[in-house]
This record gives sequence, structure tokens and C-alpha cells, in this order.
Amino acid sequence: MRAVVYRDFQGTPTIEEVPDPAPSPDGVVITVTATGLCRSDWHGWQGHDDAITALPHVPGHEFTGRIVEVGPDVRRWRRGDRVIVPFVCGCGTCLTCETGAYHVCPNQWQPGFHGWGSFADYVAVPFADANLVRLSDTISDTAATALGCRTATAWRALALIGQVRPGEELVVHGAGGVGLSAVMIARALGARITVVDPDPAARDLAERLGAAVTLAPSDSTVNDVIDATGGGAHVSLDAIGSSTIPAVSILGLRRRGRHVQAGLLPRGASIPMGRVIAWELSVLGTHGLAAPDYPELLALIDEGRIRPEALHTRTINLADAPAALMAMDTPDHPAGVTMILPGG
Repeated sequence: MRAVVYRDFQGTPTIEEVPDPAPSPDGVVITVTATGLCRSDWHGWQGHDDAITALPHVPGHEFTGRIVEVGPDVRRWRRGDRVIVPFVCGCGTCLTCETGAYHVCPNQWQPGFHGWGSFADYVAVPFADANLVRLSDTISDTAATALGCRTATAWRALALIGQVRPGEELVVHGAGGVGLSAVMIARALGARITVVDPDPAARDLAERLGAAVTLAPSDSTVNDVIDATGGGAHVSLDAIGSSTIPAVSILGLRRRGRHVQAGLLPRGASIPMGRVIAWELSVLGTHGLAAPDYPELLALIDEGRIRPEALHTRTINLADAPAALMAMDTPDHPAGVTMILPGG
């Protein structure tokens, strides 16, 4: 099969012919019909996950496709089933997974990190019975592409972890895929949204998706957020990951507010714990979405209340993926979600 391969962290990825994958006894092989280009893929290529990623490596962790091979121990899935895969796959047998928390399984497997991912014609996924999510034909590949990571991450961050309520003020720091998904989800949950992002195009897209206010970050961001939210946010989400954002997010909360950390922080961050204690603030982490928690999100998409396809701004083929991956942290990277079509 064809795949995007990098042999060194931060080295130039290339398109290579590599052996087709085979399913593990408890796994499946999926033909990739569409896959998203996500900032987490860029983090992996940078080497921020070098403790779990072996070289050479194939990136890609959010995708949709159809099952083409099934391991002998798989009971719930058949060839031809259309599926998406959460970017964290739990083992399905440990005590954590028994509670349904597959997304924080201590034995977890992540496509595009622990194993070769979806920037390829095929991807092999273990633990299939515990993790695959059936996808109806009413949801397009364009809408489904972000459901393994970005839209699902934003859903858990706001609906399940931040517990955003109607009428609350939400601030989203970072208008990438997770942040823009958060805007749509927050609208569906009845919140009023302020978005902070340096990119004018990303801010414009956030406004089109339902943000009431958009701000460019500056030395006065905290004061600007407090003014925009009428006294501070009830919930603030770091959707991009930067060592300076958590402090700004926390200082922009009103008393007893909730900060939710979704963006990765490879360089760490400083937390103003004095404010956290004095104002009884909550600092919450969020990490993906487990397969059992997808039905409510998929129902809202079927109803048209959340439209992941509205995030889609660019489609490329596999040959364009290496350059697009390397450009993700540069001004050349476009706002919105880039979808890769391996067969294109």
C-alpha cells in the first residue's frame, strides 16, 4: 500500500510503498476513505510523543473507512462495515475499561502514535470490539473525518467535562479544528461564545460558525475576555496548547469557573494556583472520547444541530500530505480542517 512515512522526527516525510497491514486476532484492517490532518499529527512528527512512537512511522489518527479484514477473535464487526475509530483505543479488558473509560485506558493504543496510522491506503486497528463506532450512511466522509479526534474531543471537553450549560459564557482559546468544533457544540448547548485566536481567517470562520465575539491575543487578553463575557467566563477551553494560554484562560474565568485543557502542552505551563484556590476554580483535563459516548454526538449530527462538515476548508490527496503536515505550525496553514483522500 501507499503511505506517508517519516524516518526521523522533523525529517521530511515521503510517500512510500509499504506492506499491507494484517489484522491482529482482536483487530481489523480498514480501508481509509478519508483522514484528517490534525495538529496532533504535527506534534507526533515533531517528536513530542517519542516515548510511544517508533520510527519509521506513518502518521494519521482521525479517519473513516470500511472494514476489509477481520481478526478471528472479533465478534461485533464484519467486512464492509463503515466505521470511525476514536483516537484512543482502550484494551477493553482492564478495570478502567470496565467502567467505560476506554479513552484513559492504561494499556491504550493510538493510531498514528503507538502504531502506524491513517495517512495510508489501509490501517490496522486492535481491540476492535471495544472501540470501533458504527457510522450510518447519512453522515458523509467530510463530516465523519473529524469525529475520531477534533469534534469528539470538543464534545467531551464541553458537554461531559466542562458541563457547559445554556446561557453560560464560554471562551475558546485557539480556533483550530478542536476550537471551531467547540464553537458549534457550544451553540448547540446554548452557550454564548468568545474566541481568541491570532489568525484573522480563523476568527472569521469562528464568527460564521456562531461565535458572538472574536479577539486577537494581546497583552490585554485577560481584560478583553472579562469585558467580552460580562465579568469572566463560566468555562474556558484551551483548544490549541501553548505554555502561556492556561494562565490567561484561568485568569479570564469568573469565580467558581471551569478551565478545560484539551490542547497538548509539550513544554508545560504555569498555573496561577493562588487564583484557583481563592476563587474555587476547577482545572480539568480532557482526552478524546470513548466509543460508548459517541451516540449522543452522532444523534446531534444527524439532526443537523452540529455540522462537522462546516469545518472543512481544504481537500488534498496523499501526495500533498507531507508538505501539509510540515506546514501546520506556519502561517501557510489554512484555517479550518484539511481532509486527505488517500484514493484521490
